[in-house]
Amino acid sequence: MVGTLPGLAHEITSGSDIAVGRLEGARRRGPNSLRAMQHAQDIDIDIDAIRPWRRATIAVSAVAAVELVALAAVAFVLLGNPIAKHLRETTAAAAGPPRVRTAQPAPAKKAALSRGDTSVMVLNGGGQAGAAHSAANRVSAHGYQLGQIGNAAGDTPRTLIMYRPGYAAEGARLGHDLHVRIVRPLDGMRTTQLMGAHLVLIMGR
Repeated sequence: MVGTLPGLAHEITSGSDIAVGRLEGARRRGPNSLRAMQHAQDIDIDIDAIRPWRRATIAVSAVAAVELVALAAVAFVLLGNPIAKHLRETTAAAAGPPRVRTAQPAPAKKAALSRGDTSVMVLNGGGQAGAAHSAANRVSAHGYQLGQIGNAAGDTPRTLIMYRPGYAAEGARLGHDLHVRIVRPLDGMRTTQLMGAHLVLIMGR
């Protein structure tokens, strides 16, 4: 019995060492979990550190995209106007020469004188005998006063009416009554030659 005690003591001691060793081993494993947690925290920290860079990259990309769009717009404005002008010129050339609007005479004002107060000189400019007297009868038939009746100084190819300054409306009215298309201001004659008449009717050929 006594001899076995040392053996038991040795076994107990050995068991204790093994147990202690196991406990120490268990304790040694503890720092590994702590290291893993710390490593995870380091990774989280690194991720948090990366996120601002990622945001900055996105922001820079957005700014670059906006600048690109702005440059494209400026290029379109600078180059678009010449292109549009060229297209307009090409279209105009294909359409032919532009139409020129003929100047329309301004509408005559309302006549200030009545037909009975409007004096008309009648002249024969076409060389046909009796043309002036025939025209004078037509003038008086419309209610106008007759002025001097005679021959014109020169040859007149077409029948026309001339009016003194300020009597354009009266001249237009006489032209409408006699169906005379040419009505214009006094030309080739002085006002004193009208003998007080407001209008001159010259019969053409």
